[in-house]
Amino acid sequence: MTVESTAARKARRSAGGKAGATGTERAGADAAPAQEGSGTTGTAGTTRSKRAASTGRTGKATGTTGGTRAKQTAAKPRATKKAAATTAAPAAGTGTAAEEHQLVQLLTPEGKRVKNAEYDPYVADLTPEDLRGLYRDMVLTRRFDAEATSLQRQGELGLWASLLGQEAAQIGSGRATRPDDYVFPTYREHGVAWCRGVDPTNLLGMFRGVNNGGWDPNSNNFHLYTIVIGSQALHATGYAMGVAKDGADAAVIAYFGDGASSQGDVAESFTFSAVYNAPVVFFCQNNQWAISEPTEKQTRVPLYQRAQGYGFPGVRVDGNDVLACLAVTKWALERARRGEGPTLVEAFTYRMGAHTTSDDPSRYRHDDERVAWEAKDPIARLRAHLTAANHTDESFFAELEAESEALGRRVREAVRAMPDPDHFAIFENAYADGHALVDEERAQFAAYQASFADAEGGK
Repeated sequence: MTVESTAARKARRSAGGKAGATGTERAGADAAPAQEGSGTTGTAGTTRSKRAASTGRTGKATGTTGGTRAKQTAAKPRATKKAAATTAAPAAGTGTAAEEHQLVQLLTPEGKRVKNAEYDPYVADLTPEDLRGLYRDMVLTRRFDAEATSLQRQGELGLWASLLGQEAAQIGSGRATRPDDYVFPTYREHGVAWCRGVDPTNLLGMFRGVNNGGWDPNSNNFHLYTIVIGSQALHATGYAMGVAKDGADAAVIAYFGDGASSQGDVAESFTFSAVYNAPVVFFCQNNQWAISEPTEKQTRVPLYQRAQGYGFPGVRVDGNDVLACLAVTKWALERARRGEGPTLVEAFTYRMGAHTTSDDPSRYRHDDERVAWEAKDPIARLRAHLTAANHTDESFFAELEAESEALGRRVREAVRAMPDPDHFAIFENAYADGHALVDEERAQFAAYQASFADAEGGK
């Protein structure tokens, strides 16, 4: 047995304490969050932290962060074919090695076309007519959304969730889908519904309280709106696993916002989709605000980089660029159909209006932030491109304006003509074969309804 002197023990403890403190400081520095940029959508999305730049750490569009230890990775390569397939993704943005948080952009806010070797092939076949079609989709979707907001303010709808500012993300991704693909939306995907052929008036029944959805999901492969935050990601993953088992040549896309990305359902969806190599695309519209909670208070890294931890690619795209959203989503869906597994697409955009009509964004964010994003408006951006390229003339815009006003009138008339639902319909489908408790509740409700008639008759 070796006896250690008191002096030697004190010296050892002192040295160990210093080493521990150094290790703690190093760990804290390594865990420092990436600093988000000002929100400017250029070829790079968010700026690098100074420390990452000084250590020479670089990130890729697939979401690889500087925190990965290169030596450790090299020592333990994963040589499986499946692993290679699930991590391969085109480089985003300019392809500069020094950029960490890159943004795929094909159309600048001024309407100038930007070349991108990886994603240009996915929009190379677009004709001037196709571009005008994308513009028309965005304009009519915005007009419908504005009419729905007005109807809620007039008491015709109980609630409405506006998509204002997110038209490019929805139209671009929606037009990338094929008819046999299946879409799982949240409650704000009005533009995607438009692309899937769902009549806009059918979207309003639930918000008026006359039905629980308003359309047959299987007729357009477009699921009913999901109010529960994040649960549709699990539904999409399970459906995609079924598609894979059936051997179908189709893909699934799930929409959610930056707030939903903090939900456990979304994390579980990432896990299951990665493990089972499900043909699903997770399309996250990062509009910067989860109601009143900014993105920087929800994550320490850009959202698209979360995919890395689950073993599949993540890409950040300019969510106000309809061409970039179309190209990236096409790539992700084709990848899913080839059996290469899931992809996370983060559409970096901005919620120009309130979270819903029950929200007041002026209570938690500055107006100058909204003004800055107005300069990146997706519709104005594509209009500038169409005009500069001589792909259209003023008569097109005039005709489209008339068409959008006609759509507004049709929506307004359709909402006001919606019949009130049967008061007792809520009891009909609770159980397939009926239930004594439901019968009792139905009778109580009938008595309650009859009391109003008795009160009116006694006047």
